[in-house]
Amino acid sequence: MKIYTRTGDSGQTGLFGGSRVDKDDVRVECYGTFDEVNSFIGLLRSRLTDDHGWQPRLHEIQVMFMNMMSHMATPSDAMKPNSAPLPLEGEALCERWIDELEEAAGPSDFFLLPGGTEISALCHVVRTQIRRGERQLVRLMKTDPVDSSILRFVNRLSDLFFALARAEMAGEGVREERWRSFVYKKKTRR
Repeated sequence: MKIYTRTGDSGQTGLFGGSRVDKDDVRVECYGTFDEVNSFIGLLRSRLTDDHGWQPRLHEIQVMFMNMMSHMATPSDAMKPNSAPLPLEGEALCERWIDELEEAAGPSDFFLLPGGTEISALCHVVRTQIRRGERQLVRLMKTDPVDSSILRFVNRLSDLFFALARAEMAGEGVREERWRSFVYKKKTRR
């Protein structure tokens, strides 16, 4: 089978289940953004040593991304169901890892300027791409339902990559460049 099919030459693409939509459809924009995120996670992993402690969990997240994107590419009226696993454990996986990272680096009450080290900066790039994808996911969900586990997973992922950026800086002994405090979070915490 060849990589090119010529079926997209008219500006449309196929979805899971067989229907076709324009390539600028909100669904395609949404899973396309998460495809970019997954590629940048791959870039981040390539900058880490093979035995780096983050490798197994980042690999797991990449697999979850592939499954999640297949669900985004599946309209609710698809002729056949999507059997790819949903990220039902994704939210908990992220929260456990965030707790571990904050235990090591300490909690953060500040917005930070992205940077510090290349790894930290890459984590911030991934974080911002996830937020963009999250906005597109919300738009998609206004037009066609997507399992709520996906939105919860995505929301935790951006927090996770913020925590990873901080952990990298702390591990390398690089001082965080703070901008402003999370005053709004202090008001809502109970």
